[in-house]
Amino acid sequence: MNTYSEVLDYLYKRLPIFQRVGNIAYKGGLDNIIKLCNALDNPQNKFPVIHIAGTNGKGSTSHYLASILQSAGYKNVGLHTSPHLKDFRERIKIAGIPMPEQDVIDFTNAHKQLIEQMDCSFFELSVAMAFWYFAKEKCEIAVIETGLGGRLDSTNIVEPVVSVITNISYDHVALLGDTLPKIAVEKAGIIKPGKPVVIGETQQETKAVFVNKASERHSPIRFADSIYSVANVHTSAKNNQPYLVMDILKEGKTYLTELHSELNGFYQQKNICTVLATIDVLNEAGYKISTTNIQDGIANVVKQTGLLGRWQTVSNNPLTIADTGHNEAGIKEVIHQLSTVKYKHLHFVIGMVNDKEPDKVLSLLPKDATYYFCKANIPRALDEKELATVAAKYKLKGECYTSVKEALFAAQKSATKDDLVFVGGSTFIVAEAI
Repeated sequence: MNTYSEVLDYLYKRLPIFQRVGNIAYKGGLDNIIKLCNALDNPQNKFPVIHIAGTNGKGSTSHYLASILQSAGYKNVGLHTSPHLKDFRERIKIAGIPMPEQDVIDFTNAHKQLIEQMDCSFFELSVAMAFWYFAKEKCEIAVIETGLGGRLDSTNIVEPVVSVITNISYDHVALLGDTLPKIAVEKAGIIKPGKPVVIGETQQETKAVFVNKASERHSPIRFADSIYSVANVHTSAKNNQPYLVMDILKEGKTYLTELHSELNGFYQQKNICTVLATIDVLNEAGYKISTTNIQDGIANVVKQTGLLGRWQTVSNNPLTIADTGHNEAGIKEVIHQLSTVKYKHLHFVIGMVNDKEPDKVLSLLPKDATYYFCKANIPRALDEKELATVAAKYKLKGECYTSVKEALFAAQKSATKDDLVFVGGSTFIVAEAI
């Protein structure tokens, strides 16, 4: 295989990818990734790791941490996240720069026989590739986001400096469990013996799960929201760039004032508190990260890491915003943010995947919006007519479109300059819209 497109065709056809086909691609267990990394001389042990799990916010938290470390002068900061929106290489970055196409080609060609012998999943391969690349480039530290769950996630063979669990809500219940404590048990699987863990949100239903697992593993535990809080939250614009602005309190006392976040979704408040508690752990472990580094990293997180799809302005005429929030908790945050935006009428471009429970999301959506039901170009996508039928139960009205592009065009054409077009419901809808 000589070209990047040939390699991608091979990987997509050869390996089942969860994001495209759903549960049939999921391999719960670490045997494959352990064998794969053994064959690669265990690259995951050759650089320090921050390991991040959680239902919502883990992507933003990962990017914030990588950006802050870059601002603190760490040169080769690795970042592994999933899924990608536009290009596979978004999953594997160093200092915000995606893995070069040639490295993807070289890795796949060099290990093609191994890949086929092991019958690994797409995610297992991408994780091994990330570890290999970070070791090859001698990363000073890498931020590694789990794919799904934690305990049996392919990333869970690292020995982290710190483990981070952002929050717990209902998602992938068929694989992770149908109660919050059951899901928390899976996420708590990333807590390692003697290694500190930061929990982003204190939730009464799950707190004991984390406290007990940390105690069992002799891991120091801290809950970020019991240390950090935010005040005076508002949005502001600088050079036509919108920012979320807030003051940060640490144990009730002013810690940072006028902190600007380039990620301007209101839900980022929780993620920022999680990030700050994690930075405290890193500093205690000997890293040198100042409050100036924190402010710079948070203010420039998109510029420094290339994160897409988090309350992202796609167009200004009409104002078009896209956000990847897609489960019940994520949509609640989206609805809250929408309530802070001034607009005359809301045009909502929406699509979902077929292994989620649409009722939980659709029941939350505003009834006075116009909906544009559509389907992403993946096998896992929920048929737009089926989505519209369920939506009708909740008095959500609109038309059906066979593609995201068609739905977005119709919404923007219908919207006046005072209206808002919002794109969401699925990561894959956002990917095609941006």
